[in-house]
Amino acid sequence: MINWDLPTILVALLSFTALMWLYDILYFYPVRRIAIANLSENATPADRLNAERVPFLIDISKSLFPVILIVLLLRSFLIEPFRIPSNSMMPTLLTGDFILVNKYNYGIRLPVLNNKVIEIGSPKRGDIVVFRYPEDPTTPFIKRVVGIGGDKISYNNETKVLSVNGTAVEQTQIGLYQGVGAGSNMTGANEKREQLFDVAHKILVQHDVYVKPPYTEYTVPAGHYFVLGDNRDNSKDSRYWGTVPDENLIGRAFYIWMNFDFSNGGVNWQRLGTHLQ
Repeated sequence: MINWDLPTILVALLSFTALMWLYDILYFYPVRRIAIANLSENATPADRLNAERVPFLIDISKSLFPVILIVLLLRSFLIEPFRIPSNSMMPTLLTGDFILVNKYNYGIRLPVLNNKVIEIGSPKRGDIVVFRYPEDPTTPFIKRVVGIGGDKISYNNETKVLSVNGTAVEQTQIGLYQGVGAGSNMTGANEKREQLFDVAHKILVQHDVYVKPPYTEYTVPAGHYFVLGDNRDNSKDSRYWGTVPDENLIGRAFYIWMNFDFSNGGVNWQRLGTHLQ
């Protein structure tokens, strides 16, 4: 069954406009040439304009085809925008952040089919990735990769400590978090800096919140990724539904180009131009 998402719609529109352009070349254009050739010497400008007239559907299809092609190529192979709808990646990402996702870091994939045709790279521990949610591939999710194929991951939901291959990931206390807007309910959470191998990033934990399961142990299969939200006690991630297969990857989030949170007064100018890590 085909999911009529934006890439599918773009491919359908591109195909339709291309067919209209081809139909014009094969049928309407020769008709116009004959009509122009048959104009008499006494033909008025209106007669000539009528002979040269391109049908509206053909005309708009020829105008839209290059625009749709450029949008599809950019969105499918280079960069795709997304909006953050929840607090699961706080404090790194806030509700209302508009981000850009690199589509080629993890390989070139065909639009709609999502088949990888060119191998370029794969996610590393610490990458913020956008992917199709394994339990509902029509829904994009965003989380941080903490484990790759072969890694043994453990997470203690009571101590809030992540371990990779038997080594606890270092955490440094920053202080109590002050939330704003849609994230104001996280005020008072413990903000920490986590050193995930060579990637340092911030997380939020709530030691008075007990999440089930209390203890998670998982060996990541080859070609899969174990992901967590930076807001550790408010994220449905690999602890609950398992790993992300490589074929579900969309790309790596790398830039915040806008933030709009109505409950925080609209545009948050300070977040514009933020590079993600």
